[in-house]
Amino acid sequence: MAEILQRAGAWTFDGETVRIVPGTERQVHQLRKALGEVAVPLRAVAGIAYEPGGRKGGRLRLRLRDGADPLSQVASGRLPDAADPYQLAVDKDRTGVAEYFVEEVRNALLLEEVPDTSCDRYLLPGPPVPLTAAGTDGTAAFDGEHIQLEWNWMAEQSKSAAGPRRLLLKELEGVEWTPALGWENGSLRFRPKGTHPTLKPQHDPNCLLLWGVRQTKETGGAVLLAAAVVARLPHPSAGHVDAAADPPESGAPSLSPTAGKDGERSDTPGIPVAGEADHDGLLRRLRELGELHSTGVLTDDEFALAKKAILDRF
Repeated sequence: MAEILQRAGAWTFDGETVRIVPGTERQVHQLRKALGEVAVPLRAVAGIAYEPGGRKGGRLRLRLRDGADPLSQVASGRLPDAADPYQLAVDKDRTGVAEYFVEEVRNALLLEEVPDTSCDRYLLPGPPVPLTAAGTDGTAAFDGEHIQLEWNWMAEQSKSAAGPRRLLLKELEGVEWTPALGWENGSLRFRPKGTHPTLKPQHDPNCLLLWGVRQTKETGGAVLLAAAVVARLPHPSAGHVDAAADPPESGAPSLSPTAGKDGERSDTPGIPVAGEADHDGLLRRLRELGELHSTGVLTDDEFALAKKAILDRF
């Protein structure tokens, strides 16, 4: 078990799941608090890194596989660092703990041969419903099947005259979240199926305007609601991702105990030759070594030596 506790929250890893729990202090971003605890399965992780930050400490960053998480799909890297649930500010005196955490997750990724390719289905469930998001000119609510748009006194005449808007989830092609940046407005736009004219956010009856000066307040609710909708729509890559993205659990080819890459011999059974240092090759060798060890071809000492050589090379 690897664990790191900080004021912004706590991360734990049990070998299968990275569990992220936000802190409760006032400086913790509202989005993190609203999202709550997030359990990231190892198969959804593409990588992890600790970035030293000088005298003030550093930052842990968890990188998920493309298409694994509805929230990441919607945000597309546009969340500020303080709002990103997959980042953790680390105090300087906890650098060693952060580096150990990274090592544990990386080793597990290697041993489990988790690919860093795109997913054709979501591996995280997305935010729970019901959810409500407040915007500049109204509010949006989502109960899992319907989206209800209500307008306030700041809405343009075109929206007010049309009245409240109710959309069925099955009628939607997608949803787009554009964050407000500084004084520049953002939007939460629902895209019904079919062909529709492109209107400015303030005039689009399927769009909630997000005012720039209320960025912190509106970022959390709007992006979480968008992620909840996306999680319940068909995955954009369904049926288009190569089968190699999620390899089968068994059926890996056997490795000759004395053969390296292209038939070259290695002095130590199972250790790849120097030319095979690529990531995929290392993952493949780890699984093959495990099979050789479990079937008795490699002794405990030989397996430990070969495994260490592979991990050191990575």
